[in-house]
Amino acid sequence: MKHSINNEKTVYNGFFKVLEAQVTHDKLNESGSIEATRICLERGDSVAVLIYETDTDSFLFTKQFRYPSARRNHPWMLELVAGSVEDGENPMDCAQREIEEEIGYETKELELITTYFPSPGGCSEQIYLYYTEVNSSQKTLKGGGAVSEKEDIELIKIKRSDLKIHLDEGAFNNSISLIGIQWYLLNKRLA
Repeated sequence: MKHSINNEKTVYNGFFKVLEAQVTHDKLNESGSIEATRICLERGDSVAVLIYETDTDSFLFTKQFRYPSARRNHPWMLELVAGSVEDGENPMDCAQREIEEEIGYETKELELITTYFPSPGGCSEQIYLYYTEVNSSQKTLKGGGAVSEKEDIELIKIKRSDLKIHLDEGAFNNSISLIGIQWYLLNKRLA
C-alpha cells in the first residue's frame, strides 16, 4: 500500500499548528487511489503517568481547569499527571518533569504501558503512557503546576479499593485516565 503527502503547508501557527496537505493513498478494497486535501492539528507529543502510592494504597491524580472541556460543561478534569513533550526532550524525562511540577513527587522508574494516537483523524499527537509506583516520602516538592504556564493543579488521592467505583461512576472522562486505569485493572490488579 502506497501513500504520499504533498504540498504540506502551515495554515495556522499559534500555541498549536494547523497543517494542510494534499494526500494520495491506495484504496483498501479495490484498485486505484484517493486524492484529497486533509488538515492536521500539530500539537506535538504528550506523556501521561498512572501513579500508585504504595504506603497509602492510593492512586495519585490531578484536578485542573480545562477550557476545551469547560465548553462542554466539564470545567475541572480528574486526570493522570500529563504534559507536552518539549522539542528534543525524551518522553520519559518529560514524564518525570511533569510528576515533579504537577504533584511534587520524585520518581526513578517508569514502566511504559503503551503509546497511542488519541485522535488520528485530525491530530498528530502521540501519547506515551507510563506507570510508576511511589511512596509518600517521595513528595519532596510543592507541585501544583508551573507558574509560568498559569497552571493551578490539585493532587487528588483515590484509594485503590475505590478506583473501580470511580471508574464505573464516570469520574474519568479522558482517554489517558481511562486507558491507564483499565490497563491497571487488567494487568496489575490480577497479578
